[in-house]
Amino acid sequence: MKKALTIAGSDSGGGAGIQADLKTFQELDVFGMTAITAVTAQNTLGVQAVYPMSAEAVVKQIEAIGDDLGADAVKTGMLFSAEIIKAVSEKLKQYQWENIVVDPVMIAKGGASLLQQEAITALKEYLLPLATVITPNIPEAEVLTGMKIKTIEEKKEAAKRLWNLGVNNIVIKGGHDEAASESRDILFDGKDYYSFTSKRILTSNTHGTGCTFSAVITAELAKGADVYKAVMIAKDFIQAAIEDDLRMGGGHGPTNHWAYRKRIKKEVIK
Repeated sequence: MKKALTIAGSDSGGGAGIQADLKTFQELDVFGMTAITAVTAQNTLGVQAVYPMSAEAVVKQIEAIGDDLGADAVKTGMLFSAEIIKAVSEKLKQYQWENIVVDPVMIAKGGASLLQQEAITALKEYLLPLATVITPNIPEAEVLTGMKIKTIEEKKEAAKRLWNLGVNNIVIKGGHDEAASESRDILFDGKDYYSFTSKRILTSNTHGTGCTFSAVITAELAKGADVYKAVMIAKDFIQAAIEDDLRMGGGHGPTNHWAYRKRIKKEVIK
């Protein structure tokens, strides 16, 4: 049994964060474990409150996993503060975990900030050099690189800048290319660029897409997939999750975490 640890925030609405990660791990036959960095009160309408954990509480959770269960892959999501980022980075080095996926969660769908400003510097200095893969969307990539991203060439340049910060593989997601008819993600491995394209779906039910996408990559790396295959499966997984949406709540509804499995099952039956 392969195991994956997610270090992230809790979403009371169940669509993103720890909840999305665990659902995704389960769908892909990976045993999920958690270290919660913050508890949020949120639903499809937005984030009503954020209650961060202390760095000590986060460390104790990680140590509980590292001293007993271990992890074949680790994902970080909302880390909230510079103090937590530094503490998490130290523990990742201590346990010498490989297959580290960093989803640099900064802003919720409703616009609420989920990362303190001073934490961005800590993220770049301490955590990114440890990352196997980083999965920013366009706004997050703009913050991390200090450049505007409008074109494919600018995505490639942003990916190169992030690689120069020490990240082995960069996936810049295309979900925020709202003028485009397709969503195109770019993977850069330090040498080559790869493009993953899917049809854009006109829906507001996209809450948790970033968390889910990076959780798929984490699960697949835990099972031994290379980065290219992990990203390819993540693209298919999230496309199914968006297309077969659940239509819950009055705002940005969650994606359908079991859509991919059901599609695969139907194909097998055929």
